[in-house]
Amino acid sequence: MRKYLLFLLVLPTLLFSQEDCYLGIGGRDDERIVQVFQLNEQQVEQLRNWGAELKVRNALLEDKAHAILKKHPQSTTEDIVKMSDEFKVLLDSMTSNMLMLDQRLLSTFNEEQYNLYITLCSEIFRNPIYVNRTVNEK
Repeated sequence: MRKYLLFLLVLPTLLFSQEDCYLGIGGRDDERIVQVFQLNEQQVEQLRNWGAELKVRNALLEDKAHAILKKHPQSTTEDIVKMSDEFKVLLDSMTSNMLMLDQRLLSTFNEEQYNLYITLCSEIFRNPIYVNRTVNEK
């Protein structure tokens, strides 16, 4: 009976909670992004520039994480909880950086590219990142 109740409580979370559908700018998949979405030269240049920007932004956050690890006391449970809270802030910042740069690239997509992105996201059960593309339409 307990297992059944637990299943009923967890099922809605599994069904309705999806992660965002990140492109992965600045990672190992830049070439795949170029190929799959058939980016034009301007988009490829922007992808490379934004990927470099993401690496710089996240390198600063990684340095902060290493500093926290070295300097933060870890002798009590409270110390570890406090340190994990500080790490969460850094991870949230990294996620925000990733989202911001994905939004930038997605805003350059034409209708066909963006529709492909939405289709691919739905196939892997991820929430697409929506952007206001009317500004970029010509």
